[in-house]
Amino acid sequence: MKLATFRHLGSVSIGVVQVLEGRVLDLAAASVGFPDMLALIDAGEAGLQRVREVVAQHGPDSGAWLPLAGLELLAPLPQPRQMRDGMSFATHIRQSGAGARKLLAALSNEPVPTVTPPADIDPVYRDRPIYYLTNRMSVAGPESVVQWPAYSRIADYELELAVVIGRTGHDIAAADAPAYIFGYTIYNDFSARDIQMREMAGRLGPAKGKSFDGGNVLGPWIVTRDELPDPSALPVRVRINGEVRSSATTEGMLFSFPEIIAYVSQSETLYAGEVIGSGTVGNCCGLEIFRFLHDGDVIELEIDGIGTLRNRIAMPQGSAV
Repeated sequence: MKLATFRHLGSVSIGVVQVLEGRVLDLAAASVGFPDMLALIDAGEAGLQRVREVVAQHGPDSGAWLPLAGLELLAPLPQPRQMRDGMSFATHIRQSGAGARKLLAALSNEPVPTVTPPADIDPVYRDRPIYYLTNRMSVAGPESVVQWPAYSRIADYELELAVVIGRTGHDIAAADAPAYIFGYTIYNDFSARDIQMREMAGRLGPAKGKSFDGGNVLGPWIVTRDELPDPSALPVRVRINGEVRSSATTEGMLFSFPEIIAYVSQSETLYAGEVIGSGTVGNCCGLEIFRFLHDGDVIELEIDGIGTLRNRIAMPQGSAV
């Protein structure tokens, strides 16, 4: 199933999306007692089975169906219980490091050098999953206009696959971890690159380079695990103003989501309703190809089997490098 959070006639509800039919089953109108996505996640497999039954009971003429076109979709999980973001793709790690050197030169008004990405990545990335905590309170959804922070002028997108945790647990074995996955969504990890470059010199991780209102975008919906049993080789695309900037796949993660879940949950409770980003798929951010965003740009991130996450950026000051 594809599960969305949306606003209709002033009320926020959750629903089941049928893309080909162009409609959404409003679960509140269908008298299913889940006020939001977290409540459905907390209900576990029994909750999902109840939703499946209700979908089967409502024919196409039911008044609980709403047209998808024109419906205001919100982030499918507007306030995750936690958000973590990883670094799981070697191509991105190699190329973003080279891009960072070029950007630092540009920010210092120096000639932008030709930088060849290293042949391999630092061994730490193969030793264990690397991730950081990001701001779960600043989550936006599809079609939102991202107001770029006034302190930054270098705007970037990042295409990621994100997993939504469906069960609470700790010390989860990798072999058992798939049962803890509720589903998957697309994550655009917007990045203020000029600020990030300065912050990372402090060797503590990103702060204002990542954390600003609307900087974490999820959507357009959550695809449940049963509908996407193998997320390891999904074709992806980035389009800016309709132009294809990159095409790649989710193949080649340094650690699978079950392995990441096992690592995160070591002596730590991982909660239902958390979101974990895969890290940027190789070639799927501006830093790697050294092309950044400008005011009014429309960003579309597409992952086969999930859908397309679309946003527009509004920059309050000059254009990017």
